[in-house]
Amino acid sequence: MPLVPTSLDTRRCQLLGLVGSAALAAGGVTAGALPVRDALAPESGRAAIGLVGAYFGLVLLVAAWALLGRAVRGPKPPDRRTLLLTLGLWAAPLLLAPPLFSRDVYSYLAQGAMVDAQIDVYTHGPSRLGGPLNDEVAPLWQHTPTPYGPLFLACATVINNLSHTEVSAGVIGMRLVALLGVAGMVFCLPILARHCGADPATAIWLGALNPLVLLHLVGGAHNDAIMLGLLGAGLVAALGRWPVLAVVLVTLAALVKAPAAMGLLAVALLWARQLGSGAPPARTSRVRLTSVRLTSVRLPSVRLPSIRLPSVLTPPVRTSPARRPVRAPRFTAALAVLGISAATTAATTAVTGTGYGWIGALDTPVSPQNWSITSSLGRMTGALLDSAGSGLAQFATPAWHLAGLAATALAILLAWRRHHLRRPVYALGLSLTAVAVLGPAIRPWYVLWGLFLIAAAGPGRSVRRAVAAASAVLALAVLPNGFAPQGPQVALATFGGVLAVLALWCAHRVAQRTASRSDALGSTA
Repeated sequence: MPLVPTSLDTRRCQLLGLVGSAALAAGGVTAGALPVRDALAPESGRAAIGLVGAYFGLVLLVAAWALLGRAVRGPKPPDRRTLLLTLGLWAAPLLLAPPLFSRDVYSYLAQGAMVDAQIDVYTHGPSRLGGPLNDEVAPLWQHTPTPYGPLFLACATVINNLSHTEVSAGVIGMRLVALLGVAGMVFCLPILARHCGADPATAIWLGALNPLVLLHLVGGAHNDAIMLGLLGAGLVAALGRWPVLAVVLVTLAALVKAPAAMGLLAVALLWARQLGSGAPPARTSRVRLTSVRLTSVRLPSVRLPSIRLPSVLTPPVRTSPARRPVRAPRFTAALAVLGISAATTAATTAVTGTGYGWIGALDTPVSPQNWSITSSLGRMTGALLDSAGSGLAQFATPAWHLAGLAATALAILLAWRRHHLRRPVYALGLSLTAVAVLGPAIRPWYVLWGLFLIAAAGPGRSVRRAVAAASAVLALAVLPNGFAPQGPQVALATFGGVLAVLALWCAHRVAQRTASRSDALGSTA
């Protein structure tokens, strides 16, 4: 027996998601990534109740999103206005909650304060700053330089100045900046979908209403929202035949987080396509006798049929630009993209005054407990080698990281080789997904790099189903406090999720019985 009714009411999905989001926000008041002065011990009763409530709401929110997806694919899908209203309803409670699922927002504020204090953020970690903001940063990152670009550091500095280093005000400011990025994503998704031949409503459902967007870009206020908003705007400009603006926007996205620089390849290909399609049509090579003057007699023009002449008698035919090799437009577009991107980078760096240290800081150390594929395999291999008494255990994780980088390069090459002509936006989405999944470090919000573009340009329903399933699983992968899970916390989170499933099942049974009684009364009448 299915757990969901066959006829889905969008308003019920909206209500269910609103209840889930509100429960998640309420649970986050005691179980979220709270400031140090407000944090509770994980074993305290209030923190335990908050964790149960947060996961109860999280499961309800994921269920509401899945039900809404069925409605979007149904015979009467909700329109764009309804979907945007749903996004606003589900996001509203999270705007009032403390930071959720990560403490990165405190690092952003500390880095902004460091720039304001003229401390080199690409050499020193927040510990060099000291004070209350440093205390809010997770211990792992207190001594780590920032890998973020100058544009984001400028935003963090402005927020720090406006909040006067007040933590709660700074969190609100960073969340508003992240909301601007989410708004940019929402604006770009339907436009990209129409250009790529996808359904705009499905793109909004998968790319904007996705639980990962709500949890980590709204609830966690991650700077990935700014990067994706600028990247999407750049791709819209490229598809709209504004290539210079596209290069500037994508470069600005990369000056927030470096992975967005891959978008320049898509812009270059789209620009080259425009250069190639702008050539005049090819000339024909018919042989024509025009007016010939013989003494004083003028013969009329005569058009003869096409005749194939020997090569030695055939005059050279001028090749049209449309038949020239495609390398010329691509080379021209590549040079233009590199030049405009370099100029944008130099201008932004000069205005912000933070320097180019972010290039060298891209190798930020990876958490030893990171659960990426390559890091997990490295730990497992190291443990096996250590138990066997081998001295190679220390090289296991670096070796797997190198293998992951090679696999990433291969995946990117295959994606562009297959899709660069017809679906460059989709190829970019696959490439960013490979970078996130196969890299040495992964966080659930990293998957949004590629998911955002796959939602707009995915070629088939099977791709979107796989992405949706992965999103639902990753939404449950991190605790609201942002720290590594421990046994009792996992048990409490599981208990909250089970309660939500039972509540959904009971609601389904009640709705089913109500419908049966209504049908019975209708038949007797």
